[in-house]
Amino acid sequence: MEFLTGFAPLAARFDGLILDLWGVVHDGVRPYPGAVDCLARLRDAGKRVVMLSNAPRRAAPAQAAMRRMGIDDALYTGIMTSGEAVHLALRERPDAWWASLGSRVFHLGPERDLNVLDGLALERVARPAEADFVLNTGPDDHRNPTEMAEFEPVLRECGAAGLKMICANPDLEVIRDGRRVLCAGALAVRYSELGGDVRSLGKPDPAIYGPVLDCLDLPRERVLAVGDALRTDIAGAAAIGVASCWVLGGLHGDALDSGPDAAREAVRAAGLSPIACIPGFAW
Repeated sequence: MEFLTGFAPLAARFDGLILDLWGVVHDGVRPYPGAVDCLARLRDAGKRVVMLSNAPRRAAPAQAAMRRMGIDDALYTGIMTSGEAVHLALRERPDAWWASLGSRVFHLGPERDLNVLDGLALERVARPAEADFVLNTGPDDHRNPTEMAEFEPVLRECGAAGLKMICANPDLEVIRDGRRVLCAGALAVRYSELGGDVRSLGKPDPAIYGPVLDCLDLPRERVLAVGDALRTDIAGAAAIGVASCWVLGGLHGDALDSGPDAAREAVRAAGLSPIACIPGFAW
């Protein structure tokens, strides 16, 4: 694993990028220093860039949020989110598990993620006991998003009702404006521990990469995945056979603070092999 100070040396070696959003391009509030400039340089060099995010909302709202941060649509080729994948699966019911869900949904998550349900023949209910299944998009706006204990009662309610859970964001946690908060994936892990039946969509599942690779339309050896989470971004890249670059400035910022040896040990412990790591997504 190479330790680079910027992204420029890697840009020359690949024609297409699968780029994580949260933790690489922005922190949920603003772009990281140098990220917009790096995207502009890649565009000017003719590189294809597809954003792939475990955001538990549809692609259009995620794109609109980037615009508000000053990240223009012209800076990248396409975008796919785990929320979009969930929306499509709820619409198409691709296998027996999805077909069995029913039509009454209890939503665990903030109101801003309800767009996942837009246009679907589903009835949103107020309590788990009234539902056929639960859509988990992460901590809601009524509980402390840093404390798992805050969500134990509602998870147990869902379990008591025998609800299957859709997890619309497999991430365990994220850094939002410098603060580490729980994601839907952490709630899903706890629900599984309680005996719940969970289906997650998003990185590192190879299925979510299909539309992204189609959009890039490049040989896999010419594609580089860039992300800050070993468990999702880097593992997902390995699962589909593309090279990866680990960005240390997001979720695993402590590895950057502790130096190269700590970063190497984290990669070794995860059984992964990114070709390079960089402190942040900057040229």
